[in-house]
Amino acid sequence: MALNRTKLGLLALAGLLLSGCMQTTYQAAPEANLKPNDKAQLAKARYAKVSVPEPFRRAIVDYHRKEAPGTIVVDSDNHFLYYVLDNGKAIRYGVTVGEEALAFSGIARVGNMAEWPKWTPTADIHKRIEGLPSSVPGGIDNPLGARALYLYQGNRDTLFRIHGTNQPEYIGASISSGCIRMTNEDVIDLYSKVKMGTIVVVLDRKQGDSPVNSRMALQGGSGTAMQ
Repeated sequence: MALNRTKLGLLALAGLLLSGCMQTTYQAAPEANLKPNDKAQLAKARYAKVSVPEPFRRAIVDYHRKEAPGTIVVDSDNHFLYYVLDNGKAIRYGVTVGEEALAFSGIARVGNMAEWPKWTPTADIHKRIEGLPSSVPGGIDNPLGARALYLYQGNRDTLFRIHGTNQPEYIGASISSGCIRMTNEDVIDLYSKVKMGTIVVVLDRKQGDSPVNSRMALQGGSGTAMQ
């Protein structure tokens, strides 16, 4: 009986390997992407440098959706952001996303990019959080962290961003005001790969396991076209 269980376990493991479920390769964001100012700012960090849980660490994974290489895809349900690579692969990062009532979904593009950006709270944020300053200069204590990618639809700023965070303990959670947060190290890594105009697909709730064709969505006008 024990032998049979061992054989069954080995067969199950072989099945996982063949199906590609064991292809996740976790790795730290390359330090080569850190500029002198990045190192200086990160050295001054006063937030707790917690370890992100393994499922939300930067990883190279198999990717089976239809987006073109260079596209960013945000799976809000599962708290992942993918940067699509060639040959059926993607870099997967763990993220913090907005609570359901405050979250963004749809097709956008990167309309602006900034390193250590200043933060200007919107009127809506001022209404929800009293006592905020009109703006906060860039730096390690800024809620936008090390980098910000500003999401546009046409020429309109959606007011949603992909940005860093000084609260890495919330990676993998839904607590923010709608923006997509990454660890500072991860957002620096992503920023080094992204160009102005990069397409960003933010999946609607409960679409995390559905294939999306962003090219069809853009041509079709509104919403997220499904294949």
